[in-house]
Amino acid sequence: MNPSPQPLQQKSTRLFVVLAGFFVTNAIVAEFVGIKIFSLEQSLGFDDWNWSLLGNSGSLQFTAGVVLWPFVFILTDVINDYFGTKGVRFISFLAAGLISYAFLMVFFAIWLAPASWWVASGKASLGVDNMQTAFAAVFGQGLWVIGGSLVAFLVGQLLDAVIFQRIKKVTGDKKIWLRATASTVVGQFVDSFVVLYIAFVLGPQQWSNDLFLAIGSVNFIYKLLVAIALIPLLYFVHWAISRYLGKENASELRRAAIENS
Repeated sequence: MNPSPQPLQQKSTRLFVVLAGFFVTNAIVAEFVGIKIFSLEQSLGFDDWNWSLLGNSGSLQFTAGVVLWPFVFILTDVINDYFGTKGVRFISFLAAGLISYAFLMVFFAIWLAPASWWVASGKASLGVDNMQTAFAAVFGQGLWVIGGSLVAFLVGQLLDAVIFQRIKKVTGDKKIWLRATASTVVGQFVDSFVVLYIAFVLGPQQWSNDLFLAIGSVNFIYKLLVAIALIPLLYFVHWAISRYLGKENASELRRAAIENS
């Protein structure tokens, strides 16, 4: 009798490990780089474009994390397509747990007493004259922001997964763009507004409702446009997976994903 194949020798298992690895990495990196606010216009070499909404105005300034979150939602759709909502739930809760663990380790690292020579090792010419202060400022994000981000991430992911599968049960393997876009609209909407509400309305900054709605709307529109622009990448990933698994095995995996959702 031939021995059963080892789990890591199965292509579907290795595929899930790779997708999960990219998913978790993107989610964790997005959380940590999110403390930086960048100017989209200046990054692209344009003058600031001032928007005006609900009595508030501003330029296109976002946290650096928004660069990575669209990739997280694309990976969510791919995992959902091949491993179902159970796969998305598992990897989402795993990512949330690992993000929490990462922040705990960072806060512990900040708490550790720094070596005196290291504190003074910064380069004053670059504006860094205290390495401990710089380290804490970059990595020590506020608990309201962390909590809001985690809640928004989980709620957005779970809603995205359910909507994706419901549309897929109607369309089958066709119209990848429809189920991906529709589910992403909901996921990005929740991610854009929930994190801002918890972090800046309920949090110590006490944003007004108009400011919250204005900034949330601009963030949502940006994320949605980026997600739509990345649809060709979604099709490429599906093509690459089909080549890796073989069309028959890929189709079987997608059918099983529907049945297990």
